Amino acid sequence: MAKDKQKGKLVDPEAAQPEGYHVPVLLQETIAALNIRPDGVYVDVTFGGGGHSAAILSRLGTNGRLVAFDQDADAAQNLPADDRVLFIPQNFRHLKRFLRLHAIQKVDGILADLGVSSHQFDEAGRGFSIRFNADMDMRMDRRQPVTAFDILQTYTEPQLHKLFEKYGEVTNAKTLARTIVETRDRVSLKTIDAFKNALRPVVKGNPNKYFAQVFQALRIEVNQELEALKDLLEQAKEVVKPGGRIAVITFHSLEDRLVKQFFREGSFEEKEENPFVQHSVEKVFTVITRKPVTAGEEELKKNTRSRSAKLRVAERI
Repeated sequence: MAKDKQKGKLVDPEAAQPEGYHVPVLLQETIAALNIRPDGVYVDVTFGGGGHSAAILSRLGTNGRLVAFDQDADAAQNLPADDRVLFIPQNFRHLKRFLRLHAIQKVDGILADLGVSSHQFDEAGRGFSIRFNADMDMRMDRRQPVTAFDILQTYTEPQLHKLFEKYGEVTNAKTLARTIVETRDRVSLKTIDAFKNALRPVVKGNPNKYFAQVFQALRIEVNQELEALKDLLEQAKEVVKPGGRIAVITFHSLEDRLVKQFFREGSFEEKEENPFVQHSVEKVFTVITRKPVTAGEEELKKNTRSRSAKLRVAERI
């Protein structure tokens, strides 16, 4: 669940979406910001429905190259028949490893459209959506063993409390965590309906919004999303050529803060706020977007998911 900064309202990422596998948000703004060279090498680390990739390809010449990463096996069905495309079915946290495996040392640009695709929300069996009944799964890469149910069954009460408070901003995270621990040995929490029914007594406010926040927290933990983002940004320092750009679209404040800090300071290390202490900053990137780029009125009408999207772009020094 993300906040609409302009209206101060919580935005439901599962709100009705246009038809199709996935509608790419901030498409024109992102492609323009990448400053694409026709003969360049670009990486779309979140291929998904291929919308952003198609736009990149349309600007590449015959010598250009696109590397597409996606850990979700479903994304492979959207690959174009184009010899310029190299598809790597892996999590983007392994960016450098797989680029080098394919003899690519440096690239001209990287694009990341984070979060969950419309397709993943709409596939009932994946367990991402509160709208359907399915197993509490939420794995983007179904090859990895840990599901949302595993987390619910094995995490301690303090671990669950921290998880829901930090990743979901759940108002009564402590009560929720305690209730899960007290309930899980008596009642199965394996399915979405069972989980929601067992936890209804502790729901605060609108149930749909509440469970959307809870599901966001579980999904982030299952897929190690923030750790993967950190790995991606650290590796971008090494693989993006000087003058090359990285564009990242985020959908909640946790991701946006990481991207903003890294683009400005080249690290995730928290600096002590002391006017008498000067901190050395490793200038790795020049920030292109001083403020995040957000969707315009026309896009907001067509695609409600774009409401919480923020685009930040930086250029490698």
